[in-house]
Amino acid sequence: MAAFSERRWGAPDGLTLFARDYAADGAAVRLPVVCLHGLTRNSKDFEDIAPRIAGRGRRVIVPDVRGRGQSGRDPNPANYNPKVYARDVAGLLDSLDIPRAIFLGTSMGGIITMTLAAIRPKLVAASILNDVGPEIAPEGVTRILSYAGKGASIQSWGDAADYLRRTNGPALPAFKDADWDRLARRTFGEGPDGPELDYDPAISGVLSMPGRLTKFIARLLFRRLARKRPTLLLRGELSDLITADIAARMVKAAPSMEVVVVPGVGHAPMLDEPVAVDAIERFLRTLP
Repeated sequence: MAAFSERRWGAPDGLTLFARDYAADGAAVRLPVVCLHGLTRNSKDFEDIAPRIAGRGRRVIVPDVRGRGQSGRDPNPANYNPKVYARDVAGLLDSLDIPRAIFLGTSMGGIITMTLAAIRPKLVAASILNDVGPEIAPEGVTRILSYAGKGASIQSWGDAADYLRRTNGPALPAFKDADWDRLARRTFGEGPDGPELDYDPAISGVLSMPGRLTKFIARLLFRRLARKRPTLLLRGELSDLITADIAARMVKAAPSMEVVVVPGVGHAPMLDEPVAVDAIERFLRTLP
């Protein structure tokens, strides 16, 4: 695992938050990259791609969104929402004296990126959206709601890997035993009685099918992000959240957006797939 520095900062409400900070290889004169994980995920998801980006001369900042990983768990579950998350990320970058960055957001991380582009537009120079957009297919939402925050009966790391097979198997059909074990180590933490899901179960309290107003706001946020900035969409070929039709509508709303389909995976690409890695590196080479 590549070395990184640990950063901790305080949110305005007093919660202590955590991020990994990968130093750039070289003079670090290029814009840094901020990697934002998905709903039930954490900073460990970027253990492969973050060092690769840093090795090409960009500093990489990877937070644990509040309620996940090493960041504090919020006593008020209503704060588990994109606006608060975006303010947390902005506070982190302010504390590091980073006025502008490129954002790589997986799923919820992409929604945070869209929110940041609305509340702190100068902070977002460009974006990579990993299997996320202003519209998501109801089948995918239903699947996520079926397990997020529900907990699991886990006694061993083998149980943890089996849990992930059950909840993510169709999205990752090529995974072998070693892959599921590695994903388990990223998804779970060591608890007193064995592996525990590495997030606050209360994050599910604000989850629901998006209503008409929410969909309208999401479309507005996406247009503000992608029409004014270089944007790359990575879509899992088997994704049940971002279908081909949804991706086509996104391109219609933001014609300059590039779309790359990652073959053989669903929601969401792990960002170690050769097609995904190549697309990210090509996209970053076009940016300052």
